[in-house]
Amino acid sequence: MFLKLLAMLFLSLGAVRAQRSTQDIFMLEYFQRRILEMEERLIRCDQDIQKVNQRMHDMSAEMRGQVGAVNVIKSEIEDYMESLATRVDRVERDVEYLHNKLPDASSIEISDSLLDQQLKETQSKRKAVILQGKECSTRFIGIKSQKILKKAGNVVGSWLKDPTATSGSSKIYFFSGSRNNTLLQFGSLKSFTESNTTSKPKVIQLPRPWQGTGHAVYDGFVYYHNSDTRNEVLKVSLVNRTVADRMLVPTAGRIPTYGLSPHTFLDFAVDEIGLWVIHADPDIGGNLVLTKLDSRSLSVEHTWDTTCKSHNAEGAFVICGILYVVYNAHSGGRSTIQCLFDIHDTIWMEELPVMYFPKAYSSHSSMHYHPQDKQIYAWDDGYQTVYHLDLKKLLQVT
Repeated sequence: MFLKLLAMLFLSLGAVRAQRSTQDIFMLEYFQRRILEMEERLIRCDQDIQKVNQRMHDMSAEMRGQVGAVNVIKSEIEDYMESLATRVDRVERDVEYLHNKLPDASSIEISDSLLDQQLKETQSKRKAVILQGKECSTRFIGIKSQKILKKAGNVVGSWLKDPTATSGSSKIYFFSGSRNNTLLQFGSLKSFTESNTTSKPKVIQLPRPWQGTGHAVYDGFVYYHNSDTRNEVLKVSLVNRTVADRMLVPTAGRIPTYGLSPHTFLDFAVDEIGLWVIHADPDIGGNLVLTKLDSRSLSVEHTWDTTCKSHNAEGAFVICGILYVVYNAHSGGRSTIQCLFDIHDTIWMEELPVMYFPKAYSSHSSMHYHPQDKQIYAWDDGYQTVYHLDLKKLLQVT
């Protein structure tokens, strides 16, 4: 009997243990499933957070790009408005100039014949302006000859003389390179050409470096494009080497003056009338703009939009108020004069035959006309060259 009771007790305990073991396994499986579900939710949540972060990053990059584009458009609009304001000011000056030149038709009544007579007289007076004085009694009709003096300095550069008698026109000013602040002054053309001369050139340090090769020396001052500025002109005294004056050339500095001279954005010229500056304006299709400057006050006297293209141009010079533009090929070739602009309308473009330079192969980085010598001082691929001009005497208008 006792053994039976003991056996029944063990069986009961075994059944209880088996029942508890089954419940424990069920609970463990339940908790495992819940943990796996939580892990999956956490993974999905982390993925959603990554997607949100990526979207935020993409939106930030897109906004930065849009802000940059807006800034570019804003800068372009500001440049356009500045150019537009300058051109409006130029038109107003031209209108005022024409208003001062022409009679007021609303205030007087004249016949057609009298109007024609006055128009002819006005045109005659305008034509006579360039003919006044002995300096403009001849007309340039071509290049007579050339003389290569020497090879010195860099491949690009500029050399010229001061045409004013007060400063001594025999001195040679030598600008090597398209960016520098040191120029050399030679006492004469002879001392410049002689390599073994005992007299050393005078070294002149400018207060600011120049840009390009379009400099001018006039009446004891050097005029040049201030480097690292878009369109600032400096007038520096050659005596005390200080800045005497400065100015900004309207609409200049956005594209090179000549397509084949990418380093020059402002090109100065001197002729029988005075000081000029030439630049190219993208607002008129890249054509050249000719500006007459007052050398004393460095103010703009008048500006002309020319019909001469800057594309494939390598240089230009002014003779008696007539702009002559020299063209060439990108790889170098025979330089030709294919365009002119006369501020007095005495010569028309149709009257100009193509003028060839003597040398079959040339590449000019600068060309400076000297009104006293009637010669062009050019820098041809590192060679200092002088071109003698062929001039024709004009008939005097009475």
